[in-house]
Amino acid sequence: MDLKFSKEDEAFRMMVREFVRAAVPSDMALRTRQGFHSTKEDLQTWNRILFEKGWAAPHWPKEYGGTGWTPLQIYIFEEECAAADAPFLSYFGLRLLGPLIYTFGSDEQKAALLPPILSGETFWCQGFSEPSAGSDLASVKTTAVRDGNEWVINGQKIWTTEAHYADRMFCLARTDPTVPPQKGGLSIFLFDMNAPGISVRPIITIDEGHSVNEVFLDNVRIPADAVLGRVGDGWTQAKFLLSHERVSNAQVPRSKRDLELLKQIAAQERAGGQRIIDLPEVRQRIAELEIDLYGLEWSVLRELFNGHGAKSQPIASGLKILGSEIQQRLSTLLTDVLGPKGIVLYDEKEGSGDDLPGNAPSYVVGSTARQLFLRAASIYAGANEIQRTIIAKQVFNLSS
Repeated sequence: MDLKFSKEDEAFRMMVREFVRAAVPSDMALRTRQGFHSTKEDLQTWNRILFEKGWAAPHWPKEYGGTGWTPLQIYIFEEECAAADAPFLSYFGLRLLGPLIYTFGSDEQKAALLPPILSGETFWCQGFSEPSAGSDLASVKTTAVRDGNEWVINGQKIWTTEAHYADRMFCLARTDPTVPPQKGGLSIFLFDMNAPGISVRPIITIDEGHSVNEVFLDNVRIPADAVLGRVGDGWTQAKFLLSHERVSNAQVPRSKRDLELLKQIAAQERAGGQRIIDLPEVRQRIAELEIDLYGLEWSVLRELFNGHGAKSQPIASGLKILGSEIQQRLSTLLTDVLGPKGIVLYDEKEGSGDDLPGNAPSYVVGSTARQLFLRAASIYAGANEIQRTIIAKQVFNLSS
């Protein structure tokens, strides 16, 4: 794999940088930089800007609205978006469901569902995790029972990100309790969040933010054709989706931006008459993070170039483990650098971090909240303990 940037790649980077930095509204960039959970309005605005440019889903095949860029160009684009503090577009439609639909969906589903995902007209949430089935999706208890021309859904989903403003859900449910999930016992269903029988309860996380929810499904009736692809293919589809999710959850572009901001802040903050960045312990921790982050970046790029994606679950699991741990180390070091000054929370309903005590700099807002929220990075998208089990079983042939 040759990762040298050609003149064409550098020209592409400059073209993307010029557009993105001019297109991201300054207030939106500030909210992203301060770690606000993105509002639906921000996500819709940024989605619309990129859609009008033709850049909303560069990782999709060109026939479905992708850009036709190379893997390296897509990575450059994501780097430049992160560097400009653009919000990460709503994950569930563009990153997860879209690839599921164009890989497993019927022609009718592709035609009806992909365009509004691409334009940002329809927002989706993912109904996978349950109170007794988080990383272990084989234990899903939500049921889907066929009743004439309808399916009847009953169950409970939890930690459902963006359910409070999602238009639709893709939901993993048990369609045949007599066979194992791997043999056809699960299916994925697509339905409106305003269907009768659906209720959403917010979960306020430790950072005092609202991004996740409980969703209750009580005799929810949906059309017979609301199943994605074929009935019983849910396990195969879920494995495909999770491998894509775990590669993306390495979050290298975002972590590179966080590392850059960390260095800038550590250079401004002072302790005992000297810059914090000059303290030996801090310099050592930054150096270790930088080495590990660039090692992770090479691993992600190697996967993208090799086209493994969903075919290599152990590698995807390894990238997810390393990426989540680096995110946690970065946010913890920033909290250590700021000390008590960083304990400035924000009111997400106000959508602003400008109301600061005294002469505190704007970068203190959200630093502690982000550190608290990212304690979950090693849990969501499949707990790291589960990822290590996947690696042990599939690489080293070890049973749990």
